[in-house]
Amino acid sequence: MPKIVDHDQRRREIVEVTWKFIAREGIEKLNLRDLAAAAGYANGALKPYFPTRDALLVATFNFVADATNQRIKQNAAGMQGLEAIAAFAREVLPLDELRRNEARIAVHFWHLALGDPKLAVVNASTMDQWRTMLDGWLEQIFPAADARTLMARDSLINFLLGAQASSVLDAEVNTAVLLEEQLKYQLDLLDSFAR
Repeated sequence: MPKIVDHDQRRREIVEVTWKFIAREGIEKLNLRDLAAAAGYANGALKPYFPTRDALLVATFNFVADATNQRIKQNAAGMQGLEAIAAFAREVLPLDELRRNEARIAVHFWHLALGDPKLAVVNASTMDQWRTMLDGWLEQIFPAADARTLMARDSLINFLLGAQASSVLDAEVNTAVLLEEQLKYQLDLLDSFAR
């Protein structure tokens, strides 16, 4: 009797192994043969699931973005305004090993997206999701949306993305404690604009 394979589960397993591999070893060392071995599959076993390295990288970035977005939804549930924005930011900021690893994936992916418009579109989709979430909470702070609202939103996103890159490149200076203090500064600015 042939073995029944859950293809969605297999894809998920491969992506989980991939994101941990990239976080640990970097994207430069990623090749499908070594990844298949790390996942416990025979050489070539990944091809039916991810025919190219880029397809695997897109799935991996989406996996990390989806995990972040799920945590945001869970932790910001029932919150409004500044409180929800703070919960959002804490799920993006690299405040622990999981989120630092996610930041490593993002930074590696951005590097590739700089030279590949298809990968840049994947990143832009995640940024659009974040803008939409933040817009809803910012409307609770700034009832009449204006240029300040967009500036506040985009400044916060740039702070979060910069914190991800800085934590990967200069982890000793960008500790969880300092990132929390920087977030407080950002939130205080938002609060002062709302008055």
